[in-house]
Amino acid sequence: MPRILLTIVLPLALWVWAFIDCLSTPEDEVKHLQKPLWVIIVLLFPPLGPIAWLVAGKRRGLRVAAEGGPDDRARADRPGLRPDGRPLAPDDDPEFLASLKKSDKEHEDMLKQWEADLRRREQELRGKDEPEDGRKS
Repeated sequence: MPRILLTIVLPLALWVWAFIDCLSTPEDEVKHLQKPLWVIIVLLFPPLGPIAWLVAGKRRGLRVAAEGGPDDRARADRPGLRPDGRPLAPDDDPEFLASLKKSDKEHEDMLKQWEADLRRREQELRGKDEPEDGRKS
């Protein structure tokens, strides 16, 4: 059983994972070769292709921010992102919190309009129910 795991299942899992990772990686995070070439290498040369992709094909983790290209500086200047380019948690993002307050205000205004419209319609219906001579039946 361990022999099957090491010779078939583990390389197949590595191959599938590297292939999916290669396909889903944005073009600007691919290193050394173009993305279609990496896909071909991963597909045609298992297990060396997937290992090469994992080692040299993609910018990963803190190395992306450490390389400090112009794109990284632009990302760090945008609100909602940490200096390393990763997104802030929603409760730490001032823009997200402001959008929630704006959304709450819009909902409150809409509810006030609905309530006023409901009151107006109720008044209209009450006026229709009363007899024209002013007496209640």
